[in-house]
Amino acid sequence: MPKKCLLILLDGLGDRAFRELDDQTPLQAAQTPFLNRLAAGGANGLYHASVCGQALPSEDAHLLMFGYDPADFPGRGALEALGAGIDLDCDDVAVLAHFASLREAAGCLYLEENQPPAVESEAAQLFDSMRPFEYRGIAVRLVQTRGLNGILVLQGDVSPFFTDSDPFMEGRALVDIKPWHSHSHHPPSRETAAALKQYLVEAFRSLSQHPLNLSRKNCGQPPINGIITQRAGRLKKVAPFREKFGLRGLSIASGIVYQGIARYIGMEGKQVSEIKNPAEDLAARLRHARRAISDYDFIHVHSKAPDTAAHTKDPLAKTAAVESLDRGLKQALGPFLDDPEVLTVITSDHSTPSAGPLVHSGETVPLILHGCGVRRDRVQQFDEICAAAGGLGHIRGRELLLLILNHLDRAKLKGIMDTPVDQPFWPGDYEPFTISRQ
Repeated sequence: MPKKCLLILLDGLGDRAFRELDDQTPLQAAQTPFLNRLAAGGANGLYHASVCGQALPSEDAHLLMFGYDPADFPGRGALEALGAGIDLDCDDVAVLAHFASLREAAGCLYLEENQPPAVESEAAQLFDSMRPFEYRGIAVRLVQTRGLNGILVLQGDVSPFFTDSDPFMEGRALVDIKPWHSHSHHPPSRETAAALKQYLVEAFRSLSQHPLNLSRKNCGQPPINGIITQRAGRLKKVAPFREKFGLRGLSIASGIVYQGIARYIGMEGKQVSEIKNPAEDLAARLRHARRAISDYDFIHVHSKAPDTAAHTKDPLAKTAAVESLDRGLKQALGPFLDDPEVLTVITSDHSTPSAGPLVHSGETVPLILHGCGVRRDRVQQFDEICAAAGGLGHIRGRELLLLILNHLDRAKLKGIMDTPVDQPFWPGDYEPFTISRQ
């Protein structure tokens, strides 16, 4: 039986059916002979990291897939801050922030263009112009992460329970920053919302008069005159992945949020230079995983390609991305499949629709388990419909991690207590029985 797990996560792989694809999803329409071969040689099913119909962001889905509870989620702002190497105190609040082109009308701010094109030197000027800010004892500072993106760090008697300002659609008014209804009478939540709103108002006023924006207007370019925010968070204390599941974990993923997730749950994280071609990028990550497999029990290899293609709102682009990933798997997955000690799992964190207004959607995604001892069902093709007939059925949330432990012969028989904490893996990290010598 396998002793180690390789989890290959194809971000945003699930989708909807489109007329231009003969009423198929991009995954159904794609030519994926290698994935189909894997489906035919393993157990298949459908997966949702939470409940069907709920549209999850990648960070929530990943934590659930890694076996953590929704209550453990600290907010994306905090995770990206960790991934960017920003040190946060336990009481700090981190908020995702990025520059945008705004328009003032009738006393409201409207989103004209989300992250308009800007060269590196322009982004640097904008970030340099945003000095630390204080309002009623709450300090606010902006840290650049990449391009026009950054993290706002709020310190003082602060709270993360306030609304986003990002309307997510151009032409719409920004959302007013208010405490959550559940925290409407909570002074820190009210004060934090007021401080952040004041910061964003002053940022708009100062940026509108910034020499860079005056120059951009003269050249017919949209001004970059505002900051919009979303997904505030604050770190929590969670059990490390090794302690919680008995597995030494490694994440090979691109994007600071995934590096932040690894750091948050105590997994090792390996940064790998991104390659533009999805096939070459995934193959390179798998080769890194192969070199590291002797030192870890669980390796997470992540590709953002399907999600990125879906966000172009072009089903054909996503189909091409899926086909490229199939070629990348064929290039580099063979040594894992030949290793009887490796369980290979292929799935996705969520569905990303290639058309329409939604960022992510709530449909299930296909799942393959491939390795020694895994039941083989009759599924011959890897897609959202064929997988529904597979032997795994419909898997949800932390059931995925439990399935992995089961196929690694690490599942603990319910009722056994070999440790003071009821861990889901066996044998537990127990203390040996000792006899004191008189």
